[in-house]
Amino acid sequence: MRGVVRGLGIVLLVAGLGVLGWVGWQYFGTGIASNQQMNQAENSLRNQWKTPASTTTAEPAAGKPFVLLRIPKFGADWVKPIVEGVTADDLARGIGHYPQTQLPGQPGNFAIAGHRVTHGSPFRRLLDLNKGDQIIVETQNATYTYELDGSPRDLTVKASATWVLDPVPGRQTTPTRAIITLTTCQDLFHSPDRSIAFGHLLKVTKKS
Repeated sequence: MRGVVRGLGIVLLVAGLGVLGWVGWQYFGTGIASNQQMNQAENSLRNQWKTPASTTTAEPAAGKPFVLLRIPKFGADWVKPIVEGVTADDLARGIGHYPQTQLPGQPGNFAIAGHRVTHGSPFRRLLDLNKGDQIIVETQNATYTYELDGSPRDLTVKASATWVLDPVPGRQTTPTRAIITLTTCQDLFHSPDRSIAFGHLLKVTKKS
């Protein structure tokens, strides 16, 4: 009987260590791997932009980085690539752009998503943002500065609330201005809810 109990204890110990190892990888290991990928994507994108604009494609390719995101409140060195798509693989490589939404500067809704935990946690501090904070999107030819209309702390929706991705969120009308939508998990652990922030285009600075 003692042997059975001892054996069961060893099995439970090994299982527990396995779970801890998996949790550690999810919260720390994926961050290391994703941060490396994001740094490589940023460098690759900047090198790509050295090619004349006339020779590069205007439409982003699925799963590939195509613009850079800067949020001044997170520090001068905070820069993350935005990739086309919001699958699990896409979000492991950076911040994802919802393909059905508009591109930066276009009339309508440029909507993006990012993790608050795991895979580099690019949006970990998203709920620290306030109304008036700036969101900067850099493309090959221009820099688009958006200003938040509210804090993501103030709007929580279900994951099924796709109206936040509409060209004019919550309204069936033709868009006349460019906006941005930021989406992320509502809390630091797995949650079906999403925190949302909307912003409007403040200015466009063309690159020389």
